Amino acid sequence: MPTFPQYLSPEKEEELRKIANAIVAPGKGILAADESTGSVGKRFAPINVENTEENRRRYRELLFTTDNAISENISGVIMFHETFYQKTAEGVPFTKVLQDKNIIPGIKVDKGVVPLMGTDNECTTQGLDGLSERCAQYKKDGAQFAKWRCVLKIQKESPSYQAMLENANVLARYASICQQNGLVPIVEPEVLPDGEHDLDTAEKATEQVLAFTYKALADHHVFLEGTLLKPNMITAGMSCSKRGTPAENARATVLCLSRTVPPAVAGVTFLSGGQSEEDASTNLNAINTDSGRKPWPLTFSFGRALQASVLKIWQGKEENVAAAQKQLLLRAKANGLAAVGKYQGDMASAAAADSLFVAQHAY
Repeated sequence: MPTFPQYLSPEKEEELRKIANAIVAPGKGILAADESTGSVGKRFAPINVENTEENRRRYRELLFTTDNAISENISGVIMFHETFYQKTAEGVPFTKVLQDKNIIPGIKVDKGVVPLMGTDNECTTQGLDGLSERCAQYKKDGAQFAKWRCVLKIQKESPSYQAMLENANVLARYASICQQNGLVPIVEPEVLPDGEHDLDTAEKATEQVLAFTYKALADHHVFLEGTLLKPNMITAGMSCSKRGTPAENARATVLCLSRTVPPAVAGVTFLSGGQSEEDASTNLNAINTDSGRKPWPLTFSFGRALQASVLKIWQGKEENVAAAQKQLLLRAKANGLAAVGKYQGDMASAAAADSLFVAQHAY
């Protein structure tokens, strides 16, 4: 008789399942506020705000103290290590602020992308050393889920077998370690939109990447019902002259997922990938109204596509906080509607149409 490793107790599996299902509850998604110190600087530069620890704290306080109505559409927030341990001006930990709104605190646990030797400018993600101990501490301090981002590139000879295999195994190791420590892992193998490739090429490349990813998760006996996937939507490369319609993007995305993602996965929380706020919402809505088979909740885990209008209004000024928070509520509502296929495109915000694309995006 064969034996199969079992590293999670039934109680731990049930805990992970409940957390994952709560994150992808109907009409809800994730605010990704896990930008690194350097990435925040890039967000602050256009509005002439100095990238200091206090300004970063002030900005995250703006986001997290938005009216309680935010919890109608935001189920979880991913934070950077610095943010996770920061407090409001009144001394209330951000984790408690979120918990009091019935929003689940999450944490980014990877240590960033690094070059993958032997490839044509491809990369992998570091941070496995000491990960179990860090996850245990984050869990103790209030985190319920985690995120780890890998980056794949569409080029003439890539994504290569080496890059897909390496990144898939890194994601599987991370997911296993998270689950052992009671954190739901968000698995993020992002295929960057950089390039001139068309929609069909993007679909095929992403399909390959996801196939490698779920093979590795199976090899590592990861409990799929206690995981979430954070993929890119399928769109043509940013430099491609032929842009797909929302319906075409949705068809390619649903087809790709249906061929690669097991139905057992708790949910799919798309990244916005440099799309404008409006494009991200419109494409998410089209995905949810597509006629293809979709056995998982399909929602959002947006960073730039939830924050661009907020930053544009805030400008680092205290007198603009209330107006900036209204922008966050507006975009959260738009994406909550898109997550159930009911967004009508009638909720314009300050930066709704602005391009948010950053070449070779790293954070």
